[in-house]
Amino acid sequence: MYVLAINGSPRKNWNTATLLNKALEGAAAQGAQTELVHLYDLKFKGCISCFACKRKDGKSYGKCAYQDDLTSVLEKIEKADAIILGSPIYFGNVTGELRSFMERTLFQYLVYDKDYSSLATKKKKVSFIYTMNVTEEQAAEWGYPKTVGTMEKYFAKIFGATEALYVYNTYQFPDYANYVSTSWDETAKAKQRDEVFPEDCQKAFALGARALKPNNKD
Repeated sequence: MYVLAINGSPRKNWNTATLLNKALEGAAAQGAQTELVHLYDLKFKGCISCFACKRKDGKSYGKCAYQDDLTSVLEKIEKADAIILGSPIYFGNVTGELRSFMERTLFQYLVYDKDYSSLATKKKKVSFIYTMNVTEEQAAEWGYPKTVGTMEKYFAKIFGATEALYVYNTYQFPDYANYVSTSWDETAKAKQRDEVFPEDCQKAFALGARALKPNNKD
């Protein structure tokens, strides 16, 4: 079994990447082969609306025809038994890189029939890990779950099942004194990092362990 994680953060060793690696550890503990892709290492575009994936009897029907660094990743998506997507929340949504990846991944499988059915031949769970600088209360007030939940619904329709982990009030940098950051209490942030983030890592591990169980969120 093969579990693929996609890092939509520009940072490879911070909150989102750490949680994705923990999730992959959980999947590996269940016997899965795992891989982590860093989107910011790649040069790619979002959907260019060429509609080659929709052309009747076309050689790219059901497959994104645009060739760039994302092409090989989309092939891995096709083969994967489960996918884990991770992103920090920037201005209320996932990063632009992850959004572009989502467009390219989903649109190739979406059929323009009356049911908007899916061409995905392999159903799989798609899990999401979101990190954010705000508290759970602020995220709810500003509508984060509703915003990111829209794409979760599309992934569920295309692939069959989704699950999400929200990680709040993350530690942005280890040296708050060097930045204009008076909106936050550095001591409180450090406490969150020391006491709550390890629990979030455990949750990510458990999420990864469930990745190959499409209907299991327990």
